[in-house]
Amino acid sequence: MKACGIDLAAGGLPFPGAVTAIRLHRRRQVKGKKQSRETVYAVTTLEAHRASPADIAALVRRHWVIENRHHLVRDTTFREDASRLRTGSAPRAMAAFRNLAIGALRLSGVDNLAKATRHNARNPYRPLPFIGITP
Repeated sequence: MKACGIDLAAGGLPFPGAVTAIRLHRRRQVKGKKQSRETVYAVTTLEAHRASPADIAALVRRHWVIENRHHLVRDTTFREDASRLRTGSAPRAMAAFRNLAIGALRLSGVDNLAKATRHNARNPYRPLPFIGITP
């Protein structure tokens, strides 16, 4: 990873508050497949003297942990990206319900969220004990 300051006097970037530009080189090896390489760019409000490249790399890794643990699960298990809810508070409310379901299943020790979701969807009373309600 390489980080450098942005010269705001020279015009900077069209991102308010951006002071550091970052170039990340990513390598990924999937078992049995060829290694893939990717270069991505990012901007941040962190000043270079306040966060080392290692600190920024750790933040990027944490972001992907969150992405893989929550958003990917919501999309693959609940097909969130295919949802037609787009306006008002409905998308946020449904995301909260999906997060509740994921959290309840994880707290109960479920390993396979998709399988547990299918199992619980067949009976509307079955998932209630996960959130402390006895039918």
